[in-house]
Amino acid sequence: MRAVIASAPGGPEVLTVTDLPDPEPGPGEVVLDVTATAVNRADTLQRQGHYPPPPGASDVLGLECSGVVSAVAPDVTDWAVGDEVCALLAGGGYAEKVAVPAGQLMPVPKGVDLVTAGALPEVACTVWSNVFMVAGLQPGETLLVHGGAGGIGSVAIQLAKALGSTVVTTAGSDEKLELCRSLGADVAVSYRDQDFVEEVRAATDGRGADVILDNMGAKYLDRNVSALATQGRLVIIGMQGGSKAELNIGKLLVKRGAVIATSLRSRPVEEKAAICASVVEHVWPLVSDGSVRTLVHTSFPLEQAAEAHRLMESGQHTGKIVLTT
Repeated sequence: MRAVIASAPGGPEVLTVTDLPDPEPGPGEVVLDVTATAVNRADTLQRQGHYPPPPGASDVLGLECSGVVSAVAPDVTDWAVGDEVCALLAGGGYAEKVAVPAGQLMPVPKGVDLVTAGALPEVACTVWSNVFMVAGLQPGETLLVHGGAGGIGSVAIQLAKALGSTVVTTAGSDEKLELCRSLGADVAVSYRDQDFVEEVRAATDGRGADVILDNMGAKYLDRNVSALATQGRLVIIGMQGGSKAELNIGKLLVKRGAVIATSLRSRPVEEKAAICASVVEHVWPLVSDGSVRTLVHTSFPLEQAAEAHRLMESGQHTGKIVLTT
């Protein structure tokens, strides 16, 4: 099979298409013929040498895909050859074939084409597990999501609105701010020339955000704590703004707040299966009825993975960037 690997840590130019042996399904696994995958920020970090795959995972990049089941282990009974599915991966999506634990497969939501489905699993599982399963966002509460025009942010806006929450989001251009509003954001804040702490307080009569979904890490830590409501929950899922910062524990104590840092890729297979099952139960109906959709900015063939990474790192895209086999 053709697959994309990073020949050495570095820029997009180190991404190489190579031939690798076709995978065989291990116990509890299925093999997919991949139709599409999507580029995630974690892929660019792995390419740079900063985010190695978990032990036992494929060195091939790619944390999600869609495709058709082509082989099934004898102990798997829920899936059959020919099923069209999408999948959450620990790696291996930038390839023509990938082996996946059966619990991390999900049916393609009704009304979603197979290529677009390749851009759904990572964002849906990330948003649902962090904002709802971990932070417990409730109807009537306020969510602050940073980077609302990106893949994760755009789904977080829609899902929170569909389930009855107020949404405040940040973005970096007029175009992206307008996109966030069109997706349902009640307040869209320019992180370039507005103070998101003040804007959150203004939008909530001074109360603050009940849940904050943050991909920046260190750079936003103090301001995020300032923006929290009493008993607010800050969920950190990325470190685009650095990994080390000083936490004002006194400020957090006064608010009886929580700071939670989570990752999805390194979780045990059983936890990922539980997340996928919950996404199918709670999120897929909203995708099928059009309440939540994944935005595909553009797509590239697998051989142009380097160009896809350049676009991701330029910050000029909105939503997801897809790679097709």
